Amino acid sequence: TEFGLFIGIDDDIDGLVHISDISWTKRIKHPSEVYKKGDTIQAVVLDIDKANERFSLGIKQTQADPWETVAERYEVGKEISGEITNLTDFGVFVELEEGIEGLVHVSEISKENIKSPKEHYQIGETITAKVMNINSDERRIGLSIKRLEDDDDDRYLEEFAKNTKPAASAFGEILRNNIQEKLEQEKAEADKKED
Repeated sequence: TEFGLFIGIDDDIDGLVHISDISWTKRIKHPSEVYKKGDTIQAVVLDIDKANERFSLGIKQTQADPWETVAERYEVGKEISGEITNLTDFGVFVELEEGIEGLVHVSEISKENIKSPKEHYQIGETITAKVMNINSDERRIGLSIKRLEDDDDDRYLEEFAKNTKPAASAFGEILRNNIQEKLEQEKAEADKKED
């Protein structure tokens, strides 16, 4: 059925795996995308309705939820690469690992005003972004490309500062030379007056 899988537990006992209990991370529109009649599966009993003689089963519950440890794998501030899976008016969805996606909101794409991500990116393209926030409960990861540009700007400025004499010391040297000349002129004028 469209809403799940009926699983034969015993000769006259069936259980239902609701479509939402098939996978932690995959968006499944129809169970036939992943299973066919006759497949043997492992499932966990989630609920028993004795009055209606129904079993609720879960396939995804046989494995750990990958979102429970996503914050350990993708720390805030970390630079990541991933493949674009979807483009919308409000941003770019990037797959970080199978079934785990992050969103680069349109405001985090560039310092310049981007009206439509579709004009700049394509599905299947690999991009690099920075992890900005993680909400495991809501299964959301916020990403930014713009902040990588900021990091590049900061690195450029640091490198520039290392290789450049500060303007203040050059200015100070010019000022010192001018004062020295002025003092020498005043002394020369004072010496002339004494003669």
